[in-house]
Amino acid sequence: MSSIDRVEATIESDLKQAAEAVFSKLGVSPSEAIRIFYKQVELHQGFPFEVKIPNAETLAAIEEVEKHPEHLKRYKSVDEMFEGWDTDTEKC
Repeated sequence: MSSIDRVEATIESDLKQAAEAVFSKLGVSPSEAIRIFYKQVELHQGFPFEVKIPNAETLAAIEEVEKHPEHLKRYKSVDEMFEGWDTDTEKC
């Protein structure tokens, strides 16, 4: 029989609440979500997603969005977004 260990972590309340809202929509408990994460780490022999430091271009884009969210293009649908991409590409 396997032994069971307890995992404790300290995280920001807002992050915890946001994540647990997603877990609830997915129908999993926080314990189940953590177990899934651990299992994926075991299977991948590392994080199950890419973890890296953003490059200068990405950091500049993030900073621009945070300082000037009004500059972001907004679309009413995915189709409209793709049409906007086509228009932007034609300008190049």
